[in-house]
Amino acid sequence: MTDTLAECARRYASKAHGAIDQRRKYTNAPYIVHPQAVMEIVSSVPHSEAMLAAAWLHDTVEDTPTTLADIESHFGAQVAGLVAMLTNVSVGSGENRYQRKNRDRQHSAAASPQAKTIKLADLIDNTRSLLQYDSHFAKTYLVEKQRLLEVLTEGDPQLWKQASCIIEQGLQSLLLPPHNVPARWFEHARQRYQENEVA
Repeated sequence: MTDTLAECARRYASKAHGAIDQRRKYTNAPYIVHPQAVMEIVSSVPHSEAMLAAAWLHDTVEDTPTTLADIESHFGAQVAGLVAMLTNVSVGSGENRYQRKNRDRQHSAAASPQAKTIKLADLIDNTRSLLQYDSHFAKTYLVEKQRLLEVLTEGDPQLWKQASCIIEQGLQSLLLPPHNVPARWFEHARQRYQENEVA
């Protein structure tokens, strides 16, 4: 029996992330647990085999020596196109964080609805772990993801709603003890991102 595209992608991603011994921040678990979680979230809503494959592969170009040409040669143009839409474009740009995140947001805004669905799954899994392990960085991260959500409305509506709830609940929890982040801190942060919008 021939393996599915998604199964081939699972093996490829496992090997790519494993070859550099990439680990999840905070838990030190093998990195592949994150692509697996993203794939499982995507599989819970209407999806294609190419979307499942791209979910497994979504961080390979960004984080490992893998190139988009490698992805295309192994998985075809459709999967490579999705991975390209999911790969941050600001890496190595030399810009400040506000500019980099704005540039990546613009890149996500131009993505297909299928890629936006995978991006929503990625956001859900990353936000869950961050709220659990790093409430200090979460305040910056949640503002960024709240802005990212604005451009992901063409993704799966169920996942968009789920992501929105996680972000809103996270922001609300940071206003309360023991964090006590002032509401004006979030307002100021949003303003900084707007001031650093890239043309």
